[in-house]
Amino acid sequence: MRFSRRTFVHLAAGAAASPALSSVAQAQAYPSRTARIIVGFPPGGATDIQARLMGEWLTERLGQQFIVENKPGASGNIGTDTVAKAPADGYTLLQVVTPAAINAALYSNLPFDFSRDIAPIAYVARLAYVVVVNPSVPAKTIPEFIAYAKANPGKINYGSAGQGTPQNIACELFKMMTGVNLVHVPYRGGAPAVADLISGQVQVIFAPVSEAIQHIKAGKLRALAVTTEKRLDVFPDVPTVGDFVPGYEASGFAGIGAPKNTSADIINLLNKEINAGLADARIKARIVDLGGTVVGGSPAEFATLISDATEKWAKVIKFAGIKAE
Repeated sequence: MRFSRRTFVHLAAGAAASPALSSVAQAQAYPSRTARIIVGFPPGGATDIQARLMGEWLTERLGQQFIVENKPGASGNIGTDTVAKAPADGYTLLQVVTPAAINAALYSNLPFDFSRDIAPIAYVARLAYVVVVNPSVPAKTIPEFIAYAKANPGKINYGSAGQGTPQNIACELFKMMTGVNLVHVPYRGGAPAVADLISGQVQVIFAPVSEAIQHIKAGKLRALAVTTEKRLDVFPDVPTVGDFVPGYEASGFAGIGAPKNTSADIINLLNKEINAGLADARIKARIVDLGGTVVGGSPAEFATLISDATEKWAKVIKFAGIKAE
């Protein structure tokens, strides 16, 4: 970038007046040291894996380390609060996922306001859930499951990773739109819920694809439908819930954000490099394997997605009377 002499003198004067670099100078030098991507969930899950994919890509492209730091707890709120209170210099980023949209309605006393305190950078992927049942359930399609549930009101248990989690909200939307009466059994994480589904303790879960795919392939679970608007590449023969329940859609999302007031130049640089990564065949294939669909786009488009999801899930939370644990 070239500056006129007048601009250069102005910037130099500003720098002399303050011990801190100006935002313009910071953006020019960025990144000059290690940056963190905060993940508000434990390592090993789809959220963590996607953050590491982006971290590795940004490290390769920008010549500085982008490391993942896990700060699990409170459905991602601990991680979000960490980033909301961090300096707006591009060195503390946030892996933004679906609970960010859910928590705004679920918690009444958050120490941050997500829409005010986090600046969206890039929408990385749309995440799918798959409706899976224990093979003992006498239903092989969504219409058959709805009929079975209506014939057995209050007798069918559905598991989730906990109260207010995306699995919980996705199933409550299904209940709201179909009128079925399913009993919620919350677990402390998705893995124990899936384990109890396999053993028959619960009958159905709206599970992240990454948690269910191997069990489906092994015949331990039966997939009835996926929750996205379109079918998934990893399950080309599995229909969508919306094929039978018009208007139903319950996909999650993953992306990257930063503290408010982060320089637009830094945000735009990261957005450009993340979008380049999403065009990389290796990264695209890994996201698909995790049950995701690569999206990309501008910071403004990601902001709109988060806003729409926040409004949508607030209605479901209110209708179902869901309270934070």
